[in-house]
Amino acid sequence: MRKPIPENSNPSTQSRLSTKNYILNALPEEDFNRLLPDLTPVKLPHGQILYRPDEPIEYVYFPNNSVISVVAITADGQSVESGVIGREGMAGVNVLMGVDSMPNENIIQLADGALRMSTAAVRREFKRGGALHDLLLRFMHALMIQIGQTTLCNRLHSTDQRLSRWLLICHDRSETDEMKLTQEFLAIMLGADRARVTMSAIALQSTGYIKYSRGNIVVTDREGLEDFTCACYQSVKQEYDRFQKQ
Repeated sequence: MRKPIPENSNPSTQSRLSTKNYILNALPEEDFNRLLPDLTPVKLPHGQILYRPDEPIEYVYFPNNSVISVVAITADGQSVESGVIGREGMAGVNVLMGVDSMPNENIIQLADGALRMSTAAVRREFKRGGALHDLLLRFMHALMIQIGQTTLCNRLHSTDQRLSRWLLICHDRSETDEMKLTQEFLAIMLGADRARVTMSAIALQSTGYIKYSRGNIVVTDREGLEDFTCACYQSVKQEYDRFQKQ
């Protein structure tokens, strides 16, 4: 196991290092070391916007324990989360599909750090057709399945089930049971109004699955939450589990 990259370190002076990011840790040592000069540790605070619709993507991000929401926005400003990216993947994969921007917003949902790389550097490595190329393609496949399943879930299932699914997805990508989440942020993520989100959080608390207070949620019964949520969660989790075992 490689040692973690210290915050604010100069990656080019390090060797045999690692992160909490699955893709980077899965790279052969030679490939990882080739990327080191282009990797910069950065902090990602809650609410930071990484990408805005139709703006140039200058960097991609390999999250550690941070969680990034992919948010679809209508012309009149309505928004809903369409996907989540954590330590299993990379934010900014659109640049590997021959485009320089994306139609969606990417927002930091749970704060932590990441390793940042320029668009030019990740494209250069991707074109080599090596391990990073294969890992990113498999990640993109899993992300597409997640986005499709999220669309289905938002259309068919109750806010209570959608909230439980969303909390499980975040919990999978975090090292703590506690999540700092405002009502406004939850409403955006679920495409529901604040009152409905509050009612759903209270309902999950009444069953003992979570503890809820303003701006804070703690998962207290993970197994119960999994039993309660819709099948959409397991469908997506099984695909990511398969991806990480390959």
